[in-house]
Amino acid sequence: MKHVPPPARSAIVIGSGFGGLALAIRLQAAGIQTVLLEKRDKPGGRAYVYEDQGFVFDAGPTVITDPSALEELYEAAGRKLSDYVTLLPVSPFYRLCWEDGYAFDYANDQGELDRQIGAKSPEDVEGYRRFLAYSRAVFEEGYLKLGTVPFLQFRDMVRAGPQLAKLQAWRSVYAKVSEFIKDDQLRQAFSFHSLLVGGNPFATSSIYALIHALEREWGVWFPKGGTGALIQGMVKLFTDIGGRIELNAEVSRIEVDGRRATGVVLHDGRTFDADIVASNADVVHTYDKLLRGTTRGAAQAAKLKRKRFSMSLFVLYFGLKRHQTQLQHHTVLFGARYRALIDEIFKGKELAGDFSLYLHSPCATDPSLAPPGMGSYYVLSPVPHLGNAPIDWSVEGPRYADRILDYLEARYMPGLRADLVTQRIFTPNDFVSELNAHHGSAFSLDPVLTQSAWFRAHNRDDWIPNLYFVGAGTHPGAGVPGVVGSAKATAGLILGHEPA
Repeated sequence: MKHVPPPARSAIVIGSGFGGLALAIRLQAAGIQTVLLEKRDKPGGRAYVYEDQGFVFDAGPTVITDPSALEELYEAAGRKLSDYVTLLPVSPFYRLCWEDGYAFDYANDQGELDRQIGAKSPEDVEGYRRFLAYSRAVFEEGYLKLGTVPFLQFRDMVRAGPQLAKLQAWRSVYAKVSEFIKDDQLRQAFSFHSLLVGGNPFATSSIYALIHALEREWGVWFPKGGTGALIQGMVKLFTDIGGRIELNAEVSRIEVDGRRATGVVLHDGRTFDADIVASNADVVHTYDKLLRGTTRGAAQAAKLKRKRFSMSLFVLYFGLKRHQTQLQHHTVLFGARYRALIDEIFKGKELAGDFSLYLHSPCATDPSLAPPGMGSYYVLSPVPHLGNAPIDWSVEGPRYADRILDYLEARYMPGLRADLVTQRIFTPNDFVSELNAHHGSAFSLDPVLTQSAWFRAHNRDDWIPNLYFVGAGTHPGAGVPGVVGSAKATAGLILGHEPA
């Protein structure tokens, strides 16, 4: 029987990440008076912004794909995305580099891709075209059809089962890529994408190969002024249509009366009542801490803690007095090992002796993010989460930063140390303290098949019918398109639009 919620007059959204902001906008646009509560002094969640000596550092997401999802969000509020933010195209999408000196520019140009693939491995030109066709098929099924559909009942999973089986969803991204591509480095080039949403390419469902087609469909973009400018544009949209955002407003608990959420209490003692409560906070934190003292909270927290969680990240932000123009906007630096290193990142009990890195050079697209002639950068290294490797990052963090800077200077960024103006780090400990992330996981639940769709935290709680979830821990998962899609799915439930 279809659930038809009673008309809601007010809503609270906990957390102002991309998912929370997108949900708050949709609810406010639908006439539900919505208050957005943010723990930190700035909105954005993982998309926080640091500013230092004229350098602007986007803390988290820097790869913006599927602008159509953002355009649709603004249209739902009767506005246009282009009136709030300017998206700049990034080309090539990524430069991929290996320690033997090989580099591959992943661009949205079939002829150029064919040329590069042919120069490396002629037999893989046709293989890549077949992989792209497969990627487009899973993009159609897994993203366009299912990406914004909530999976509340097991029958929803059963209904999607035949098509997922046809697409061999039980196989890993890497296994599926290897079916089409023979060259080892090209296999890495076309399988690393699942790491962008916290997934191990050797374990994550091949459905996540859809990311490749998604990028080919809509391109890779960067907001003028940085990802933070997109967050500011969403905040402005929300307040323009009558929404209210409270910063420095850390929620202590969600109030529950019987089987109804009635509002929230902040750490400073303030209370907010509402007909609807939605959490963009970490799902384990929500059940374990915000619903502490309730039977439902204890049961769900215990259940979620038994699941597998994505890796964490070590992020180093740094500003240089000279912009290094040889770098592309996005660079992926593969270390000497691929499979073995990824295995240690997801299962290891300690920090690996080597690393693979993602290097962000936003001034390649938008020089305004640093003082004139200078460069703003960040580099991240996937590392084990604290539940697997309880590393003392207060000790290891500065050492790890030095190792990474030495590596970058030796191989990719000559003169880095001499040009260094400022630096700061963000470790798994900070994912816990700043973002309440369970185990310091950077992407919440590991996106393996048995933790996807119905098996993931539901967009609406099964026991408290006016408690909702949005963000990386719920369906469809992490990444900007994923959490914006989760907001659409969750808003559909709140507004009574879900399928019968």
